[in-house]
Amino acid sequence: MLQHCLYTKAGYDIWQCEACGLGRTDAASFDPDTYYTADYFSGGHADGYADYLGTEGVLRREFAGTVDLIRRHCHSGRLLEIGCAYGFFLEEARRHFEVAGIELAEDAAEHCRKSGLNVLSGVADEEKLAALGDMDVIVLLDVIEHLPDPHETLSLCARHLRPGGIIVLTTGDFGSPLARWLGASWRLMTPPQHLWFFTAHSIERLSVRLGMRVEALDHPWKIVPASLVLFQLGRMFGRRATAPKASAIGLPVNLFDAMRVVLRRPS
Repeated sequence: MLQHCLYTKAGYDIWQCEACGLGRTDAASFDPDTYYTADYFSGGHADGYADYLGTEGVLRREFAGTVDLIRRHCHSGRLLEIGCAYGFFLEEARRHFEVAGIELAEDAAEHCRKSGLNVLSGVADEEKLAALGDMDVIVLLDVIEHLPDPHETLSLCARHLRPGGIIVLTTGDFGSPLARWLGASWRLMTPPQHLWFFTAHSIERLSVRLGMRVEALDHPWKIVPASLVLFQLGRMFGRRATAPKASAIGLPVNLFDAMRVVLRRPS
């Protein structure tokens, strides 16, 4: 695979595949276990969330729309979310599915369990997926770009899908006009938090390697907490802006630089 170094951001080299446009961060020393903690969800990291718990209402409205989308491809069954944070998506999904989750941040996983959700702590590995059993739907919302080896994780997911099951994921679109125009200043160019930068072409190639097919790929509108918008703008302009009073306000946003993908395993 021919690659070239596009630029350096925050001290990390960003490489890109010349064939499919996939980008990756050269961050071998990055330790996700020490990064994705309670601070990541409460304003402790400039590239994290301002107040994840405080935006529950807004996030659940957005996640309800995601559940509606999933049910157009799989009406019911068993659903697993990898990287489920505090369980807000699972709360919406369990109206229609038997749900489970896996979450790296212990504080968030414990919050899920206190809410009555079946959530395991740690990374998604063979032991945990085997314990949870085969699924009809596996969901990774803004997670795949954080994984040390996305192909390995998605291969594991594919093996634990029932025939005809689906993987639903969201991630940035590195091939979008906005990402190409802004380059290193793109809002999702946040190494080492983001280790991978996908394009539609790279998702297609990945699906072939997984023995799956791309059933749907779009660039949807999202309801985003105003506090998160202000927090990220503050990061981009070198200021911290938590805006706690804006936590309950949701803004419809679409910069057409984020993809939502449905992958189908053959029946």
